[in-house]
Amino acid sequence: MHRPDLVEPALRTTLKNLQLDYLDLYLIHWPFALKEDGDLFPVNADGTTAYSDVDYLDTWKALEAVQEKGLTRSIGVSNFNRKQLERLLANATIPPVTNQIEVHPYLNQQKLIDFSTANNIVITAYSPLGSPDRPWAKPEDPQLLEDPKIRTIAEKYNKTPAQVVLKYQVQRGNITIPKSVTRSRIQENFDIWDFELTPEDIALINTFDCNGRICPYDDAYTHKDHPFIRDEY
Repeated sequence: MHRPDLVEPALRTTLKNLQLDYLDLYLIHWPFALKEDGDLFPVNADGTTAYSDVDYLDTWKALEAVQEKGLTRSIGVSNFNRKQLERLLANATIPPVTNQIEVHPYLNQQKLIDFSTANNIVITAYSPLGSPDRPWAKPEDPQLLEDPKIRTIAEKYNKTPAQVVLKYQVQRGNITIPKSVTRSRIQENFDIWDFELTPEDIALINTFDCNGRICPYDDAYTHKDHPFIRDEY
């Protein structure tokens, strides 16, 4: 629903479904667009992903319009790289409040975080636990929460590895959105306010970065606006 004429109707459908008058935040989930008026993940006859040629700048102008109408309090983006943020900032009337990106110790995104912070864009960190239950995981993929160095830090504070990696993001100043459907884990994820990682802990965790992206959206790699293959960060 990136096409400008579809943005407001899509938002109004969401508001109707949620029985709300406005959203706090509405964002562009990817900088590239998929074919409109069909399946959520549209495909061509040969099974490849079906693209739209809508420019994300045009989508952004439509988001600015729905914010001005009061249908959303803020607007933002997700999975945008540095060059895409630069282009957006150069053309936007309302700058994005956040860039929602994959962030965890194996992909710490420090350069993109620094750029965003310098431009008053807050980072929202998704997959902060490394998405251990992702359907496309391979048996040989490293498991963040099983990392012995993370476990050592967790033992020092009598906390779980999940609590350590969540605290790592919070102390870096990132909005942090772990996912769980288990009540006890949801409670555990929030129980991170009674300890602080030392600067040495954070420096050590920073060394784990290996560009270990787990949400690459490989099916859209040929799109000209795919964010992960045409820029350093």
